[in-house]
Amino acid sequence: MALHIQEFFHKASFTLTYIVVDRVSKECAIIDPALDYDQLASSVDSAFAKQLINYINDNQLTLKYILETHAHADHISSAFYLKQQLGGQICIGSGIKGIQKTFKTVFNLAKDFNTQGVQFDQLLKDGDVLPIGNFEFSVMETPGHTPDSLTYIIEGNAFIGDTLFMPDSGSARCDFPGGDAALLYQSIQKIFALGDDTNLYMCHDYQPGGREIKFLTSVKEQKNQNIHLKGNVNEKDYVATREARDATLANPKLIFPSLQCNIQAGDLPSADAQGLHYFKYPISGVEHLR
Repeated sequence: MALHIQEFFHKASFTLTYIVVDRVSKECAIIDPALDYDQLASSVDSAFAKQLINYINDNQLTLKYILETHAHADHISSAFYLKQQLGGQICIGSGIKGIQKTFKTVFNLAKDFNTQGVQFDQLLKDGDVLPIGNFEFSVMETPGHTPDSLTYIIEGNAFIGDTLFMPDSGSARCDFPGGDAALLYQSIQKIFALGDDTNLYMCHDYQPGGREIKFLTSVKEQKNQNIHLKGNVNEKDYVATREARDATLANPKLIFPSLQCNIQAGDLPSADAQGLHYFKYPISGVEHLR
């Protein structure tokens, strides 16, 4: 088949990255690439990204796009590094502008930090089309987990970000700024409307019970087996379940470094006068010490 999809699993963050290839034109796209980050050492590394680079070079491919399904809060994107090494356009949903505005305040970023998405090459919206070789991605907005969440669809394959996980893990949390459980339910229905045979590619698999990694399911399987949606759950009941679950969840352990990079296309925070890069961690609960 001319269209090929190759998966890569970043075990440290349970992230699935994909390279989508038109074998005829040799053009490809990378979806949701991760960067290695050791939190205790506060050090970054490109080992996982180099797997992607090696695959592209070994197969003599041309990287056309680096596609983000959303601004991730659980891993740092390697989009900026990959673009430096291979070229390609970094794309994300236009909702990133609102996320940038929110976290500019949260992290007290520099006054000149631009919140119009200029760090990305393309800001995408519902109905946009991205040609790749003899194929094309169609873009569908699927907000709820985050305001900028997108699904990329190509030849009956949908890359759905964190909207849904494998059926035994349910659906995405909606308690981040701009998240909305009702919107997520509506986005899931849009994905279901793609048709039962549509292949759904996961952005994460947390391997509940220690099972083997899984990255591919179908609309039909999600409808019938997803623990949050099976049995034709209505929006009201879904929202109640989702919000109750979200109230029990801790922040992702990498939320602060991840967002500081991912709202600017995977680039690290600017270096100081000595050439050193720092992440900011806001502290809550200070009022109890006063």
